[in-house]
Amino acid sequence: MSVSPIEDSSQLVTGTDPGLSRGLPLTGPGEDEAGLYTFSQQVDSWVVRTSKPVSYEIRIRDDLFGLSRTDLFDAGAAPEGRIRRFVVIDADVDLLHGDRIRAYLDHHDAEYEICVVPANETLKDFDTAARIVREIDAFGIDRRREPVIVIGGGVLMDIVGLVGSLYRRGTPFVRVPTTLIGLVDAGVGAKTGVNFNGHKNRLGTYFPAELTLLDRAFLATLDRRHIGNGLAEILKIALIKDARLFDLLEQYGPVLLDEKFQGVSERGDLVAEEVLRRAIHGMLEELQPNLWEAKLERTVDYGHTFSPTVEMRALPELLHGEAVCVDMALTTMLGWRRGLISAEDRDRVLAVMRGLELPSWDPLLDDPSLLTAALQDTVRHRNGKQRLPLPHGIGGAVFVNDVTEDEITRAVRDLRELGSTRSGTHV
Repeated sequence: MSVSPIEDSSQLVTGTDPGLSRGLPLTGPGEDEAGLYTFSQQVDSWVVRTSKPVSYEIRIRDDLFGLSRTDLFDAGAAPEGRIRRFVVIDADVDLLHGDRIRAYLDHHDAEYEICVVPANETLKDFDTAARIVREIDAFGIDRRREPVIVIGGGVLMDIVGLVGSLYRRGTPFVRVPTTLIGLVDAGVGAKTGVNFNGHKNRLGTYFPAELTLLDRAFLATLDRRHIGNGLAEILKIALIKDARLFDLLEQYGPVLLDEKFQGVSERGDLVAEEVLRRAIHGMLEELQPNLWEAKLERTVDYGHTFSPTVEMRALPELLHGEAVCVDMALTTMLGWRRGLISAEDRDRVLAVMRGLELPSWDPLLDDPSLLTAALQDTVRHRNGKQRLPLPHGIGGAVFVNDVTEDEITRAVRDLRELGSTRSGTHV
């Protein structure tokens, strides 16, 4: 007998008589098939194998808060009465865009509550998440029909994503990234999280937003440093898998910084569009086959071996993308010493970092014990192996498991001797 009483692909595999006295058959679907399996005649052991399909959308939508747009309400069930939404907004975004967002919600006759949250890495914690939960409770939302909306950068999206995954064991949410790092990195994946006990994203879940809406107009109000912060994650994708993207950054990086992806010039507009689409598509190509990180060799971990520890130790001096860039500079040196990348390409990488006004150095690199501890923590995170991605030329990557302390020390020395930069100054 095969029974499928629930929405996903689970199956109950039993005999004609489910009673314990007569026993249940020991056979069922194959190893990869969903089902409930028994393994003894006395039925004292069960294995449940089930699957749940995951689908989420990232949509580019210019002029998202134009009054004729309705994309923000596409997620969630059609309301019987007024649209109701709980909206979490970054405090800085609220100062710049809050009036327009409220006017948009009023135009569509939405019943809403806006929760304004100061968000940065020092506030990315459970206390901030708990405050949001309390305000959701006060407003009251239908668990499935009224997704939470988050409008802000990567930090706030991570926090609200964690809240969504925990609130009533799963409440959908909609992301509106307002930073470049949000558009190309934090806003396209499935990870949520908060910092804990001095460690970056030590507590988190996998819980993708139902819908992510990308409007690059928000980038016009970012300062230059935060544009560079996002460009670091774009550079990551270029180095591990997209030589064409690297060429664009090499040639037009300063234009993207100057124009903030707004396409002030015709050429700048074409480049901005191509860079954003290549970065987002490249990231999704890597994430989609391995969304839950069952495979721990992840090329998108490039730049994320030493940077979590360096970033948390440096707070608030380094932004996330800046810490990633320092990591990429260090691992570029490791790759060069191993013959994986030529001296010419090594120098091109460092030159692009300078052109994007990103740091390739931080004084914390002078602490060998910090880098050793960072690698050890990464090994625990990657199930006992380094699984460290290194550049293989420009546009490729390989994984290694045998980097030594001596190699790291030499890489630090190499960076110093090459005159690497920190915040635009040479060391």
